[in-house]
Amino acid sequence: MVTAIVLVNVKRDAVNETAQALVKLDGVAEVYSVAGPWDLVVMVRVRSNDEMADVITNHMLKLESIEKTTTLIAFKAYSKHDLECMFSIGMDKPV
Repeated sequence: MVTAIVLVNVKRDAVNETAQALVKLDGVAEVYSVAGPWDLVVMVRVRSNDEMADVITNHMLKLESIEKTTTLIAFKAYSKHDLECMFSIGMDKPV
């Protein structure tokens, strides 16, 4: 599983609509509205780097309300929860 945290700036009046559009994309697990220099934090979880590139470049960045992004690729998760177990359900089945 490949996980990315995508930090997103959007047009001022489009935060809610953009978040709703993003969460509908395959591969987008969660979208958080946040305070600070970024408007949204998008958690993307997919099986491969190719899928990650597709989600981000071919789907996310086609939303006209997105002005700027920074993508952070996760190497390893540290958590009290078994994240791999939580997010790998059904991932062994072909799409």
